[in-house]
Amino acid sequence: MLTHAQPSARAGTRAWIGLAVLALPTILLALDMTVLYMALPQLGADLGATGTELLWITDIYGFMIAGVLITMGTLGDRVGRRRLLLIGATAFLGASVLAALSTSPEMLIVARALLGLAGATLTPSTLSLITNMFPDPRQRSMAIAIWLMSFSLGGAIGPAVGGALLERFWWGSVFLLGVPVMLLLLVCGPWLLPEYRDPSAGRLDLISAALSLAAILPVVHGVKQIAKDGPQVVPLLFVAAGAAVGVVFVRRQGSLASPLLDLRLFADRRFTGALTSMLLGMVTLYAFTFYFTQYLQLVEGLSPFTAGLWFIPLAAATILGSMAAPLIARRHPPARVIAAGLVIAAAGYGSLAFLGVQSGLALLITGGVVVAIGINPLLVLSTDLIVGSVPPQRAGSASAMQETCGELGASLGIAVFGTLGAAVYSSRIALPEGLPHAAATAARDSFATAAALAQDLPGPLGTNLIVSAREAFVAGMTVVTVISAAVLLGIAGLVLVTLRRVRPHSAEGD
Repeated sequence: MLTHAQPSARAGTRAWIGLAVLALPTILLALDMTVLYMALPQLGADLGATGTELLWITDIYGFMIAGVLITMGTLGDRVGRRRLLLIGATAFLGASVLAALSTSPEMLIVARALLGLAGATLTPSTLSLITNMFPDPRQRSMAIAIWLMSFSLGGAIGPAVGGALLERFWWGSVFLLGVPVMLLLLVCGPWLLPEYRDPSAGRLDLISAALSLAAILPVVHGVKQIAKDGPQVVPLLFVAAGAAVGVVFVRRQGSLASPLLDLRLFADRRFTGALTSMLLGMVTLYAFTFYFTQYLQLVEGLSPFTAGLWFIPLAAATILGSMAAPLIARRHPPARVIAAGLVIAAAGYGSLAFLGVQSGLALLITGGVVVAIGINPLLVLSTDLIVGSVPPQRAGSASAMQETCGELGASLGIAVFGTLGAAVYSSRIALPEGLPHAAATAARDSFATAAALAQDLPGPLGTNLIVSAREAFVAGMTVVTVISAAVLLGIAGLVLVTLRRVRPHSAEGD
């Protein structure tokens, strides 16, 4: 039984309407992470951005969110979660307009950084407010499912929305999506959303906040660079430096009366088990998304917009898995529900091991749908366990840790499995005779580069290169999906051990 849940009060219509208002910025935050990918060619040409500047425009948003999530989650506990949410909404609105009207790469990088800072105030605030609005465990579980479904849906529809906007408007239109959403939140939030703060919280420790940023940012940056360029010295040094600062941060938290990160939360095996499972699950999910996108565009040759549309079946499967999980968990222990879902998702990954260059989309989409249905019970129920196993006054901090694990898991998934797949690709590609040395080196390093080179090479040389590159890419993807299946089975075992004493929500409400 979750010791901190208060099942007596049930939320009414006003809370559910408030949840709908919270779902909109959640969709937008996830959408903002993927919608920009479609706009990069246009804004790059319009602003004259270099390759490095384009990388910063893309990555700085996620960097800032990851770097300050823990600080913002704890700040919300201290100053008020609704207040921080509305401040963040105002900042996000202004930064969205600034990004849309940017006239230089530097201006857009600053705007994206501000969007990230504002986004970091929104994410933990929305989730922690749900714990106050829905104290009944069964209602809270369903509300979290809707919240998480909104986040997954935003990420899934981002490419399609971006493609549709760019066919009719200029690149800045992708940022203006945030204006009406944040206006609605600012108008409805004070009426529909409750305020909550921890009356016993101490002052925010600015040194801990700086250490948190200095620990997380180098790790995320280093991991993302490893994903792009492989395990080179400089990215590894970034990761090592961030880890060293992280040790200092943890030691400082243990010595403070009001720490930024309450290490006592990790003494609860439910909290630690759910958090670890969430991290590992996100590693496999984002690795799959990375390969799924490349397969659609580079193996099947689909346009970005058409490739984005093929995310819709996965979005539908996400909705199904997210909504079914809390309903099933009312009658069956969450550990069993999560483990069963992970076995289903592992079967989906296993089916993708039979994917080939000529398989077509049927096997890819079917396997992806099975993965989405099976893995979402983990994401929904582990999130519920994370925020439900802590005292209400620490919900903001717990929400921030859940989001930080998600961001770190996404980065690790692309870095670790991206590097693994790239290594298999480089070892398996058979370069055609007559290919210039520089082109051969570039083609061996990257599937995307090989696909671009093949378009400019004459006749059979280009055809042979792209055929070989596709087969090597699929070989790397096969290795990744098989290992992902094994990881999910391992998570299922971890869940059954660490969460075995958590009772069904029907029992909690008795």
